[in-house]
Amino acid sequence: MLPDPLHPAVVHFPIVLIVLLPFVAAGALWAIRGGARPARAWAVPVAAAAALTLSSWVAVETGEGEEEKVEPVVAEASLDRHEEDAERFLLLSGVLLVITAAGLLRGVPGRAARLGATAGALGLMALGAQVGHSGGNLVYRDGAASAYTLGAAGGSMDADREGGKVDD
Repeated sequence: MLPDPLHPAVVHFPIVLIVLLPFVAAGALWAIRGGARPARAWAVPVAAAAALTLSSWVAVETGEGEEEKVEPVVAEASLDRHEEDAERFLLLSGVLLVITAAGLLRGVPGRAARLGATAGALGLMALGAQVGHSGGNLVYRDGAASAYTLGAAGGSMDADREGGKVDD
């Protein structure tokens, strides 16, 4: 059974992945420097970057799906700011995936891409923090979670008790 709402559950995947990706990339660079085959060692950061982009896309899609539910509760400017931050993060995570994948190339282009991807992952971490902060503000400062409470969900608590939805 999927959580309802789904967006708060899935947003944690890109957060975790953007924190881990710079460490994974640095570890792969260290392994390559120690003699590991670049394509084999760098496959792990490529997989992590792909998972980051995919999970970011899912987070954006689920956020858009929940937008109408939250709009009556929070200021439109705050919601728009979070949406723009998230879409920028998704776009840049896709760019980072391409750069990271280019790290599988041989020679100077591959080395440059691996270094660029590692630095890019650190930079994207800052944007990820900004997205998380604006989302946290929606929930904790602007009260977005109240859109999912019984009273805001389209009925009174009494009606929900009569329908058997709330246990006493």
